[in-house]
Amino acid sequence: MKVSTILATKGNKLITVAPNQSVSEALALMAEYNIGAVVVTDESESLVGIFSERDVVRQLVVEHNFLAQPVANLMTAEVVTCVPQDDLMSVASVMTERRFRHMPVVEEGALLGIISIGDVLKAQRDYYHGQIDTLETQILATDR
Repeated sequence: MKVSTILATKGNKLITVAPNQSVSEALALMAEYNIGAVVVTDESESLVGIFSERDVVRQLVVEHNFLAQPVANLMTAEVVTCVPQDDLMSVASVMTERRFRHMPVVEEGALLGIISIGDVLKAQRDYYHGQIDTLETQILATDR
């Protein structure tokens, strides 16, 4: 199964913020859309970072009054990305080993979407349920 499978099901609607937007604005978007991360893009809509709940938590223990800061001060700038053709098992492995839950999908420099570890697990679960249903149907057909 490929990353493109998730994008086809989930869609490619992206919630993005600019690096100069405040942390407070980014958090408001995350709360509004019930998401754990937003992609940070520049004026040309190129990926420049990712801002997640973990970035907030890490800063919260250091500085309590950071909500007015720009997202650029807290975001992860070295973003690990995937392409639609990537295998979901390898993506899941990278996310698990590197300990992050959100991965932007990029192809030829264009930002296509973002997937979460939850999306990956749901796609794998659905795939395995489909396999089980197929096998059960085959077994029942041979018993007749």
